Amino acid sequence: MSTGVIKKVAGPLVIASGMRDANMFDVVRVSRQRLIGEIIEMHGDEASIQVYEETSGLGPGEPVESMGVPMSVELGPGLITSIYDGIQRPLDDIMKVSGNNLKRGVEVPSLKRDLKWEFVPTVSIGDEVETGDIIGTVQETIVVQQKIMVPYGVKGTVKEIKSGEFTVEETVAVIETEKGEKDLTLMQRWPVRRGRPYQKKLSPDMPLVTGQRVIDTFFPLAKGGVAAVPGPFGSGKTVIQHQLAKWAEADIVVYIGCGERGNEMTDVLNEFPELKDPKTGQSLMQRTVLIANTSDMPVAAREASIYTGITIAEYFRDMGYSVALMADSTSRWAEALREMSGRLEEMPGEEGYPAYLGSRLAQFYERAGHVISLGKEGREGALSVIGAVSPPGGDISEPVSQATLRIVKVFWGLDSALAYKRHFPAINWLNSYSLYLDNMELWFNEHVEADWMENRQKMMTILQEEAELEEIVKMVGMDALSAGDRLKMEAARSIREDFLHQNSFHEIDTYTSLKKQYMMMHLVLAFYEESVAALEKGAPLQKLIQMPVREQIGRFKYVPEDKVEEEYRKVNEELHVEIANTLGKGDF
Repeated sequence: MSTGVIKKVAGPLVIASGMRDANMFDVVRVSRQRLIGEIIEMHGDEASIQVYEETSGLGPGEPVESMGVPMSVELGPGLITSIYDGIQRPLDDIMKVSGNNLKRGVEVPSLKRDLKWEFVPTVSIGDEVETGDIIGTVQETIVVQQKIMVPYGVKGTVKEIKSGEFTVEETVAVIETEKGEKDLTLMQRWPVRRGRPYQKKLSPDMPLVTGQRVIDTFFPLAKGGVAAVPGPFGSGKTVIQHQLAKWAEADIVVYIGCGERGNEMTDVLNEFPELKDPKTGQSLMQRTVLIANTSDMPVAAREASIYTGITIAEYFRDMGYSVALMADSTSRWAEALREMSGRLEEMPGEEGYPAYLGSRLAQFYERAGHVISLGKEGREGALSVIGAVSPPGGDISEPVSQATLRIVKVFWGLDSALAYKRHFPAINWLNSYSLYLDNMELWFNEHVEADWMENRQKMMTILQEEAELEEIVKMVGMDALSAGDRLKMEAARSIREDFLHQNSFHEIDTYTSLKKQYMMMHLVLAFYEESVAALEKGAPLQKLIQMPVREQIGRFKYVPEDKVEEEYRKVNEELHVEIANTLGKGDF
């Protein structure tokens, strides 16, 4: 262990001399208050330390002690339902020690040491095991069964295996390896800046179904994919993150509140325990890990919070679970990078952000993926990452948004104009995109309906043509349009209001299954295509636009899932009858 002394303090940056034996990214304890820090630069025996706590009052000459290990997280039973700060300190335990106001230098273990967990072994004495193999299970919550895996770098024969109740530090198995005996506990540690290894990455060709129509139908995210949600203040980023946390087809949710306002995190902490998980009927917290790093906490800790969250997510992915990670928001994380870079007197890049902003963002997003984990059975797990970006003034030409868009394959662009019109989710269909579409075309056509992609394309075309027609209407008025074009404008309005608009606070409309989404698509398109055919045969435009069945198409989204087929048949029949009526009467 290396001990040095403080030479200089500049905000969250502390420079210490006499640290010759320390290594890059070692965890250090700074001053007699033992504040947590991490070495981010070395020059001879001088170490630049990023301190994750408030540094006011520190002065030169105080001791700095290196712990000799990189910044790591504790992985094991007790993670689910926990609420951590950016460096994996459990906030409930800190409160017991320091009351409502966080004190500096508080040392509490990440996983509770006094809790006993029921361990059920799945291997026997004499079995050969290697890295990633499951040696037993712990039922962590009603919903999540944690699989205890052989840590990285361990391979050998099971010499001893126990069952019963243990704390995370007690030995549950002994493995005979080439280098001697290795005791295994329920807990393992992992350095946060290193991605957890896996056997192989798979192609992202299966969607992460979210139940949000504009996402699933128009801009789907693959399981193991990465998405960015940039948007100005008030455009609904946080609501989208909450909706995805609640409804996305993920077994585990890791939610990182990175530098967001305290009251937003309070909403999450109050709402999630009360929300019922639609799949299990239990509280949503039973499969969630929260990392709360609010804007009033030290800026430097934001940088760690993203890595802490993704390492926990990778751990569950290695068990074979589908994990969704929400980072809200990466802009605040980039601000922490900018501050540290300025303190280190590095050459600034665009808008003062460090020149390595893009590569750091890429290192984070690259850790997502649909993978086959280590171990003999090769479990399949997926880690999908959704990062919110908060560009100042909603301008996505700024560096963080641009660097993110170069990396991610799904862009859900939130639009303040749509939010102002109360159209939510305010995802702009004209400038958002998903580059996973081609990969997933086969899946949608096979698992939902054979013409899913064809229908999606028809709807996108109508919306794009509407945007062009709107330009004409602005110049010469609606009356200058032909009957066919006016019908197209009506169809586009139907797509926007009846299909894309979704009320996240309505008990039925908040989630739409893929089957129901297909039916809704089909009804909106059937109205347009049959009306076009009737118009050509001489039906009056006004009668087509004013058909009562359009009200039923609009209300179809409020039909419960168990009644959709019956209602779908009814609306379809009604549509045929009313189209025939417009033709039969033939009066203009």
